[in-house]
Amino acid sequence: QVQFVESGGGLVQPGGSLRLSCAASGNTFRLYAMGWYRQAPGKQRELVASISSGGRLIYADTVKGRFTISRDNAKRTVSLQMNSLKPEDTAVYYCNRANVPVEWGQGTQVTVSS
Repeated sequence: QVQFVESGGGLVQPGGSLRLSCAASGNTFRLYAMGWYRQAPGKQRELVASISSGGRLIYADTVKGRFTISRDNAKRTVSLQMNSLKPEDTAVYYCNRANVPVEWGQGTQVTVSS
């Protein structure tokens, strides 16, 4: 089965930028839509961005225009470029399949605070 390792999180000031990376295992990575999820304290996990195997993009309204998801099938990676960060973006960010998630990785903490 596939495994996911997220990285790139950290502490950033409001208005700042951060780029998250996800390394995936599995020979069939290219066949699946992939997504970035986040879970803030006391809130449900939500899908914030997804990219299909063909490159179609979907964003949650809360991040549209600020976040950009991309994938590199040759490297089996998924990235999330986050710009104009807001305190409400603070959460643990996870990558997984966007259709039916499999096992979750450890995630990477993003904290937006002054």
